[in-house]
Amino acid sequence: MAANMYRVGDYVYFENSSSNPYLIRRIEELNKTANGNVEAKVVCFYRRRDISNSLIMLADKHAKEVEEESETTIEVDLTDKQKHQLKHRELFLSRQYESLPATHIRGKCSVALLNETESVLSYLEKEDTFFYSLVYDPSLKTLLADKGEIRVGPRYQADVPDMLVEGELDDREQAKLEVKVWDPDSPLTDRQIDQFLVVARAVGTFARALDCSSSVRQPSLHMSAAAASRDITLFHAMDTLHKHNYDLSSAISVLVPLGGPVLCRDEMEEWSASEASLFEEALEKYGKDFNDIRQDFLPWKSLTSIIEYYYMWKTTDRYVQQKRLKAAEAESKLKQVYIPTYNKPNPNQISSNNGKPAAVNGAMGASYQAQATVIGRACESCYTPQSHQWYSWGPPNMQCRLCASCWIYWKKYGGLKMPTQTEEDKLSSSQPTEEPHVRTHLSRQATQGTPVRNTGSPKSAVKTRQAFFLHTTCWTKLARQVCKNTLRLRQAARRPFVPINCAAIKAEYADRHCELAGNPLKIKSTRKPLSCIIGYLEIHPAVKPNVIRSTPSLQSPSAKRLLAPSNHSSLSILGKRNYSHHNGLDASASAIKTSTIPVIKRQRQNWLDASDDSFFIATEETRLHYNKEPCLAHAKLCIF
Repeated sequence: MAANMYRVGDYVYFENSSSNPYLIRRIEELNKTANGNVEAKVVCFYRRRDISNSLIMLADKHAKEVEEESETTIEVDLTDKQKHQLKHRELFLSRQYESLPATHIRGKCSVALLNETESVLSYLEKEDTFFYSLVYDPSLKTLLADKGEIRVGPRYQADVPDMLVEGELDDREQAKLEVKVWDPDSPLTDRQIDQFLVVARAVGTFARALDCSSSVRQPSLHMSAAAASRDITLFHAMDTLHKHNYDLSSAISVLVPLGGPVLCRDEMEEWSASEASLFEEALEKYGKDFNDIRQDFLPWKSLTSIIEYYYMWKTTDRYVQQKRLKAAEAESKLKQVYIPTYNKPNPNQISSNNGKPAAVNGAMGASYQAQATVIGRACESCYTPQSHQWYSWGPPNMQCRLCASCWIYWKKYGGLKMPTQTEEDKLSSSQPTEEPHVRTHLSRQATQGTPVRNTGSPKSAVKTRQAFFLHTTCWTKLARQVCKNTLRLRQAARRPFVPINCAAIKAEYADRHCELAGNPLKIKSTRKPLSCIIGYLEIHPAVKPNVIRSTPSLQSPSAKRLLAPSNHSSLSILGKRNYSHHNGLDASASAIKTSTIPVIKRQRQNWLDASDDSFFIATEETRLHYNKEPCLAHAKLCIF
């Protein structure tokens, strides 16, 4: 019952998608809507996967600086797996609020400010425990250090000297340690001091009557007298009395100099009514975060002035009234809400063989029956081939899946238990530095949580699509020509994950083997040689001359001349006709003939821009055939 009761201030999981990890929020308010539903006003926390790569690098830099400054190392004797999982426990606080339905709550968690004196292993040993040290601004895309850090440790402690022995004299100079501002053993009595303070208040009231700005702010005599009775006037009067060795006549003469009475005003009088309303609005939004109040609402005020005004504002009737209103609003709002355990089946569950979903959310009890092992891929996180419940994970075309325990870890912590091949390369310091564009692909893939599988390809670890390679044998080439009807290459290409019925192909090949015994299969090329195409174009010229458009890859002078307009009847700039016009040659035919002369080098395509990551492996058998066959046979094999 207590586990399903959620109160204001609790850190909870919210589910906004069946396939994405939970959102981590802190409940600030529980409000009941008009239709009877309960909505929670929450503070947002963000994971590392939710922020950009540049901010992740900034967070790592901040963690290293904190580790260097602290006397106790944070990451002490951590394995690669622990470092990988520790990143899933790090959150980023934000000042963003949002309202979510309370029915989307999926459990409680714990979030705390990173304690430098505590080992980070304590966060890994506890379930549903997270930490944060930086504040993330979603609108400005910035990371800042949290100003509410607790200064604990030897760096923030004072050096206390040893206690003096009884009778030992203190040889320190007291004038350097403290300043005396009042003497309680003065020759004046308490009644004389009170009379002097009354005179100081009267002088302050008269000074406000003479000041034009004060008369506007305190138009009545009652308000001026109240302002003159504040602490600033009393502190000035007692300081004046102490400086003149408690001589009343000398102190009174200082209160009223030749220029007029002395006017002492504090921050409550210096601030206007509009500035006071801005401060109350900022305090409602940011709380006691005075830096944000100054930056967004009162940039013309100093931080000292804002803090001083806050503590003076707390002594006014305005503060008391607002405190009573907030207390009344809190009484009318909900204090807690009961959310039953969510036990509906997840859409990402992979159904069992009979078509019915298996155990929901991995629930196990006395009547639990182990699900039969599903033939397919192993878990993408822990690589186990067996689980009582499987969940589809990642893009649909990848057909990846997670076991029950790894799925719960993914939903709670937003990552996989075991580091992938890419992340292991990042953690190991012995790996050489990659190129900038390769490193960009690695960071993007690791941040987005895209599945990475080591297929043996030299470049498969950095591709965003699934990597595979084709190893074509002689029997495969033979089956393409003999068993076309059964193989159906186009349909097989559209469904690369569907297995091919090899038994049917072998049966068809056995039936047709007798027919092909006397007539061996010949590889015929459907493409005609280039010379035949040029000869055909010479005999059958085109009706309309084809204008060959220039391309950026044609940089040779001969190619530029061929790309000139085909209208040779027009004069050039110098008024002369070209050679082909004077000799009566066919411009279109000559252009076609000479177009074969320049050899244009093809630009090599960047492998990062390729749609698929595929390569061919040459075996010893193919190398022997390659050396024995002539060059013409090589060309036919390439076409085949």
